[in-house]
Amino acid sequence: MEILYGSYSRPGSWNGLSITGLPGEITDQLTKSLFVMNQDEVFYEIQLLNSSTKLMRSRLLPEGYQVRFIWSDEKKIWDSQFPKPFDVCQTYALCGANAICDFNGKAKHCGCLSGFKANSAGSICARTTRLDCNKGGIDKFQKYKGMKLPDTSSSWYDRTITTLLECEKLCLSNCSCTAYAQLNISGEGSGCLHWFSDIVDIRTLPEGGQNFYLRMATVTASELQLQDHRFSRKKLAGIVVGCTIFIIAVTVFGLIFCIRRKKLKQSEANYWKDKSKEDDIDLPIFHFLSISNATNQFSESNKLGQGGFGPVYKGILPDGQEIAVKRLSKTSGQGLDEFKNEVMLVAKLQHRNLVKLLGCSIQQDEKLLVYEFMPNRSLDYFIFDSTRRTLLGWAKRFEIIGGIARGLLYLHQDSRLKIIHRDLKTGNVLLDSNMNPKISDFGMARTFGLDQDEANTNRVMGTYGYMPPEYAVHGSFSVKSDVFSFGVIVLEIISGRKNRGFCDPHNHLNLLGHAWRLWIEKRPLELMDDSADNLVAPSEILRYIHIGLLCVQQRPEDRPNMSSVVLMLNGEKLLPEPSQPGFYTGGRDHSTVTNSSSRNCEAYSLNEMSDSLLKPR
Repeated sequence: MEILYGSYSRPGSWNGLSITGLPGEITDQLTKSLFVMNQDEVFYEIQLLNSSTKLMRSRLLPEGYQVRFIWSDEKKIWDSQFPKPFDVCQTYALCGANAICDFNGKAKHCGCLSGFKANSAGSICARTTRLDCNKGGIDKFQKYKGMKLPDTSSSWYDRTITTLLECEKLCLSNCSCTAYAQLNISGEGSGCLHWFSDIVDIRTLPEGGQNFYLRMATVTASELQLQDHRFSRKKLAGIVVGCTIFIIAVTVFGLIFCIRRKKLKQSEANYWKDKSKEDDIDLPIFHFLSISNATNQFSESNKLGQGGFGPVYKGILPDGQEIAVKRLSKTSGQGLDEFKNEVMLVAKLQHRNLVKLLGCSIQQDEKLLVYEFMPNRSLDYFIFDSTRRTLLGWAKRFEIIGGIARGLLYLHQDSRLKIIHRDLKTGNVLLDSNMNPKISDFGMARTFGLDQDEANTNRVMGTYGYMPPEYAVHGSFSVKSDVFSFGVIVLEIISGRKNRGFCDPHNHLNLLGHAWRLWIEKRPLELMDDSADNLVAPSEILRYIHIGLLCVQQRPEDRPNMSSVVLMLNGEKLLPEPSQPGFYTGGRDHSTVTNSSSRNCEAYSLNEMSDSLLKPR
């Protein structure tokens, strides 16, 4: 990072030749840049090409410019080389997410990327058309030339991929992939770089730069508008006639469809009743009107929250029983198959740490799930609030962790079905009146055969921060995927911080990376939430941190299964040493990284900066 008038600037990516978009980068005939990254080390250095010149130094001016000095043996003086001045687009994330910065001397230099449009306030760029991936369509890519590549903190790379076409196909096979670029542009080019979240801190460069490929829907609203302008009057007249015929046809077929659909709804309700009898499931089928009355016509005052597939409401049945009603949104990604999946799965599950399904309703274009009501809402409501989390002492936190572990063990091993939850997070752990945890939301759960250990999907769905690397990148999931999510929850409960929202200000690590760094530096207890009571031995907290790190290890085969985790939590099993967690971006030589960091801090205080090492972001 380089300081820039109170804000900061992010150097671009190394493209095999140079660092694109490096603020104040100096190009000359006396030096060349070198970047090395392997299993043993990561470093960036500037080498002197003139053998007679042995010395070089840099100075960071108060204005934010870096000045480089090279010793001249002939003149016996330091020759200074001034960089190009900063422009406003050098400021990190100046335009926000999914926006591009183009410095052309005009007042307005920010604009949304293709396929995105600013909201009414003009502050957020959102997609105009959803990607086609989950609908079975084929998305396309918009090519941007001469770019500084965006922030790579939510990216993945593969050096073995040799062509751009292969890189594009791999991105299309993963619904979470939002963009790609070539990793190395030297020679014929090689390697592949994928992004999996919002595009942040991208800009055009006046010279140099790199090609960047942004994923977008096949037909965007802007393209449709462009096509409309190209229509001639003759074509427009043809469209009017065609639309008239189409509307008449749609009206006729719509009437037929409505009649058939009414009959289908009646048969579908009968299907659920027959299915319950067939599978020996005692699952009541509620009438939509009774649920509507129980929730006061789904009023906002009864709304408990918003789930991934729709809102959840509190209701009271005529007999006084309190219920929670999950109302499937018509625009959500959960269709009838996911709805049926959740109903049939949860109806067969009976465990004190799983939320109980009381019934369902599928009438009048509405799909409803009726659950037992949890008065204390969800775990994230408490653990991430600075005031409410003080109500959870260490004993209660350990009880919650143990309850989640037993619920997962039941899903993986002890139930009639082997079930992978795939979306375990603090928001899906509900708390009853006694603060006992109950796992909920089985819309994305999958069943395994007794001899099945792993499965793959092209439709990666879940919550960033809780998904393991093998699922987020390759779509591979197993019981070890849930173990990873459980480990994240353990570390969040111990620290009182969100994995996704946390950022180590010194090392730019997420919560998992921060916990790992504290572990290897023999300071793990600094992770604990100091707002909780101190009525517990530090060794107990240390054990839970240890277990959490074992569960979030990079390789699935290194993570314990839930039966081992339960034994570990009860102190009945020795704990092995954990290895590096998933998505860890720190260096391998930890002592070197620590010393380097301290040297950087010292260098800034002296207003000097070393050119031999560039601390990676």
